Parts: sequence; structure tokens; C-alpha cells
Amino acid sequence: MKIWPGTPYPLGATYDGAGTNFSLFSEVAERVELCLFDEAGRETRVDLPEVRGYCWHGYLPGIEPGQRYGFRVYGPWAPEQGNRCNPAKLLLDPYAKGIDGDITWDEAVFPYLFDNHDARNDKDSAPFMPRSIVHQPFFDWSGDRPPQRPWHETVIYELHVKGFTAQHPDIPPELRGTYAGLAHSASIEYLKQLGVTAVELLPVHYFVQDKHLLDQGLRNYWGYNSIAYFAPHSAYAADKRPGAASAEFKQMVKALHQVGIEVILDVVYNHTAEGNDLGPVLCLKGIDNAYYYQLMEDRRYYRDYTGTGNCLNMRQPHVLQLIMDSLRYWALEMHVDGFRFDLASALARELHEVDMLNPFFNIIQQDPVTNRIKLIAEPWDLGEGGYQVGKFPSGWSEWNGKYRDSIRNFWRTQEPTLSEFGYRFTGSSDLYEGNSRHPFASINFVTSHDGFTLRDLVSYNEKHNLANGEDNRDGTDDNRSWNCGVEGPSDDTKVLRLRARQQRNFLATLMLSQGVPMLLAGDESGRTQQGNNNAYCQDNEISWLDWDKVDTGLQEFARRLVRFRHDHPVFRRRRWFQGQPIHGEGQEDIAWFNHMGEQASEELWINGGIQSLGIFLNGDSFPNPNARGEPVKDDSFYLIFNAYFEPIDFVLPPTRWGPRWKKILDTNEGWVEDATDKPGLEAGATLSVAPRSLMLLQRQA
Repeated sequence: MKIWPGTPYPLGATYDGAGTNFSLFSEVAERVELCLFDEAGRETRVDLPEVRGYCWHGYLPGIEPGQRYGFRVYGPWAPEQGNRCNPAKLLLDPYAKGIDGDITWDEAVFPYLFDNHDARNDKDSAPFMPRSIVHQPFFDWSGDRPPQRPWHETVIYELHVKGFTAQHPDIPPELRGTYAGLAHSASIEYLKQLGVTAVELLPVHYFVQDKHLLDQGLRNYWGYNSIAYFAPHSAYAADKRPGAASAEFKQMVKALHQVGIEVILDVVYNHTAEGNDLGPVLCLKGIDNAYYYQLMEDRRYYRDYTGTGNCLNMRQPHVLQLIMDSLRYWALEMHVDGFRFDLASALARELHEVDMLNPFFNIIQQDPVTNRIKLIAEPWDLGEGGYQVGKFPSGWSEWNGKYRDSIRNFWRTQEPTLSEFGYRFTGSSDLYEGNSRHPFASINFVTSHDGFTLRDLVSYNEKHNLANGEDNRDGTDDNRSWNCGVEGPSDDTKVLRLRARQQRNFLATLMLSQGVPMLLAGDESGRTQQGNNNAYCQDNEISWLDWDKVDTGLQEFARRLVRFRHDHPVFRRRRWFQGQPIHGEGQEDIAWFNHMGEQASEELWINGGIQSLGIFLNGDSFPNPNARGEPVKDDSFYLIFNAYFEPIDFVLPPTRWGPRWKKILDTNEGWVEDATDKPGLEAGATLSVAPRSLMLLQRQA
């Protein structure tokens, strides 16, 4: 087969309409073979003839999209030096835009023999490996335009592509659990009715099913086991033709954009599926192990800040290039609108310490593509000093774990201080204001894929993870949950009413807080995982949304909350309250009160545990105009929180804060219908607030 010299860039396989250019980076390689496979699995090997800047490259005329391929790298086998090259191992292209097939966990895919871990395994892994696919780059976007929803108007819905549609009765069976299923009109209409503005998808980069899970009859459901940063996970494609997942994913993005919904990807650039020294050789480990991974002093072993066996080496320029090329590809070619970075602190580790000024964040900031899209950090990893909430650079938003913990503690009456609750409710200025960030730097959430669902949060005190096969040892014990008196399912009417009210309390607090709310898919309809708080391996009914068991009352409550947030900018401010501390006398945009209608004292603010409070939000006090330069005006509101186990009589504030108020929401009773026609409450009036409930009042003229 005649091969032309080709070019070193772009890396990967690039089809130009007449043929395909192949390029692979490896500093350690002595020779690189391109391996082409026909439909029968027959392999043809061709040496890449040129090397420039450690990029091995060649061009093959006539090679078209859909062609299956891989690489074999010849070079040193010296694990003690960190080198693990072995041409017996077929390697995936780290720049592959499509992957066909799955790994078969034969001994051949490992670098060693099972009965002798020190012996090199020279068994051919090709029969057991998936294939990289030459990508079809052409797609008709038909004028697709990104919604470009401002951060302060964003409501995020975290969902799993498969789990959201796997049991949806209105989606054809052949489309359930796929990108096409999420693009189906039934899915689109549901998201529109809910009012969310962005879906945050659990990992959709091609990932590997873990051997130890398959051996137990389980599967990696969440997908935090990536091996190809450019390829959509093919198992989520209804179209099973090689490489078809990419076009199906694009069609999904296009359909969501048409109704103004953005697509944010949960991405896993901190590690790969190749694991530690006992893991398989699938891609980077065989291409240039010592370059791509952080190694210990004994270079047979890997640094691990992720709990998965390895960490990518962010000190190396081609590692940074791999990640940046991937981000740009998904933004420019796949039209996604943002990224949530899993265990983002690991990306800031050059040697050991977390360094937020490291090259990765500098590159993100200066890149003309990535500095204009939504960037969200999961601001922790599993290593020492990895908890970095509030410390990411300007331009980033963060999953705010302190918000989650504070709000959970408040509603289970663990008495956070007023200052702690106040900072979380108003956007966490104590975390983000100091480096020129705004309230929308805080991604507020009460639940996420990792942990209890909302219904389980109010139904279980303890995790129930026996189905995971680890004797209930996995998953966190720090749930900050409360079962309302009975562990698990209950027929007790009082318990069920309390649980329903607690779910409404959490949803209302989330949607009325400053910052960006993130709702876990199914929380609005009462989804349960039966007390499993680590369902990463439950690719079944435990994790999937059950559309036949929907709490319609809770669902409608959530929809109205989201609409209410969209309608009232006072709950989604672009700037901090006065840009000053969020408490104190004379504050016209916000004020804090005890149940007697008196402004909170400094002593209570700093020292007192709280179970009840009132908050005034002034709709006439916005420091910034809207996008058209017009002044922003809204109604003013008074929120009453009672987390105490008994009713409390609240006195409304003096006339200075509002002469008259109407009640529009009570989580004990629901939304007040025709609130405008009902008599108002005078300033200084007393009203009884039910135990463990939230009340929202609107100021009348």
C-alpha cells in the first residue's frame, strides 16, 4: 500500500475528501505502524514514513470515513524507567473521533502475564480491542446558533443520556437510552416545560467498562472512565454504524439549541481508563507512558489523586495540547456550550501541590474558544490539599459543595450560623467576591449524580449500597440526610407529608438562592435510588428515571419554581448585594430579621445557630442595567424560613420595608392561587409559619 509523507498536524486521522492523513505524537517511539482493518477484521500494517517534532505521520489516498484503524508503537520496554512500549498491543488513537466496539478483557490487553507481573506480555491484543474510526467531518448544521444564555439566567439540569430516556414510554424503544432519544420531541418538550436552560450530561466521551464490574455482573454507568477525548460514547448511539455516533450527537445538540437549551459536558481529563501499573494497555500507556502520566520516583508506579490509578501529566505540552484540542473540537465541531471538569483540582497539580496558576488554566484563559464558553470546576480531588472551593480563577464557576452542605444542615436543623447560611443563600461572596467573580460563580446544588437523590435525602439516614458488591463500604457516610423518622419506604401519612414538604423546602431554597441552580434529573418528580448513594455501577432501574412513577404534584411545584425564578431578576442578580458584606444596618437591597421582625444583631450573625429567619430582598435596587442598558426593576420579597420542629409566629418587618404583603408560596400548603385577589398582610402583622417550611411574600404598593 503506497503511503505519502503527509503532515504532522492535525494529529489523529483527518479526511480531506480524497484520502486521510494520520499523525501520532510519541517522543519515545522508534517506529510507528498504522494498522488498517477491513470488515472481516483482517489487518494491514503500514509504517508511518515521516517523523517531525515527534509526530509520526503519513497520508493514504482513498481512505474514507468509516475506516477502522489503530497504531502499534515500537520503542523501549523498561517499566522501571516508565516506558511500556510493545508493538504486540494495538493502541487506540488518542485523537480518534469515533470508536467502534468494546474491549474484551483477555490477558492480551494487559502489559504483563497474569502469572508473572514482571514478564512482558507479547500476546497480540488486536482481536480484543475496539477500533478507532476515520471520522466523517461533514454535517449540515442548518444555521445552528448557540443560545449563549447569560450565566445569571442559567438553570442547569444534570442528566444521564441513557438514564433519562431508557424507560420513557413516549420514546420509541429503539431510541431509548441514546442521543437520538434525548433529541426526541418527548424529551425536548419535557425539558421545555420544566424550564431548564442547560443540560449537563454525565460523561459522553468514549469510556471503558471496568473488568472488575463486568466480572460481578455490573457496569460502569456514570462513565468516569474515559479513554478517547474526541469520540462520543458509541453505546449511546441508536445508529450502530461505525462512526455514526458523532452525527447523532450533533443532531441532539442541534435539537436542544432550537429550543434554547445549552449542552454542557461533564469531562474527565484528570485520568484515563488505563489505570495503574496493573491496568491494561489501551492507548497512552503504550504510546508514551512516561510522557502522558505522572509517575512516582519508582517509575513503575503512578501518582493517583483521582482514586482511579493514574493522573495525566499536566506539565507536558502535548498533554495540554491533547486536552485543549479536545475542548476546541467539542466546542467548534460539536457545538457544545460548556464543560464541567471532573476533579478539576487534579488538573492544577504539576508536581504535588495544587497550583491554580499552572499552564492549563493559563491556556484556558488565553484561548479564543475556551475563554468564551461556560467553564465549571468540580473544585476538589482525592489528594492532599485538593479541596479548593472558591479558589479557581476568574471566569470559572464551581460546584459549590459548601452550599450543598449548608442547606442540607439547615433543613435537618443542624443549626448553621446565620453568616454561613446567609453567605450560601446570597451567592457565597465570601468564596468568590475576592477575585473579581460574581454570584454565578457558585453552582448551587443540593443533590447531584454522586450521592442521594432528593427523595432519598429525606428518606434515609444511612446509605444502602449492597447492590454495588462492596458490602456497603463504598459511597460517602457524610450524607447530611434525615429520614423524617423512618428509614426507607413508609406508609406513615405524617412521615410522607413531612418528606414531601422537605423536598419542596430544598427545591424552593435552591431556586430562590443567588447563583446558578443545578437540579438533578428526576429530583423534580420524586426519583429514588432505594437509598443507594453511589450508583456508579447500576446501569439499571436503580439509576434510570421511572416515568411511570412520577410525583406529579412535586413536578408541577418545581416547574412553577423555575418559571418564577425566570420571571424575577431579584433572585438571579448579576452582582453582589452592594458589593459589601451582606449584613448590617441601612442595607436597602437586603436585610435579615429574626422572628420578631427585628433586624438580626451582629452577635446573632456571627455566633448564633439558626433555625428560623426572615430575609428582605429589594427589587428596586439593582446596580447594573440589563443587556440593553435599561434599568432593572422587580418586585420586592420577604422570605421566611422555619426549620424548627414546631410552628413559629413571625412578625412582619416595619412599614419601612413594605406597607403590605401578599403570600404567594408556602411549602406547607403550596402555591397560593389568585394571590392578587386575596387581602394583604399589614406591616407588623403576625402570621403563623408551619414547622419545617418556607414562606414567600411579595410586597404590595
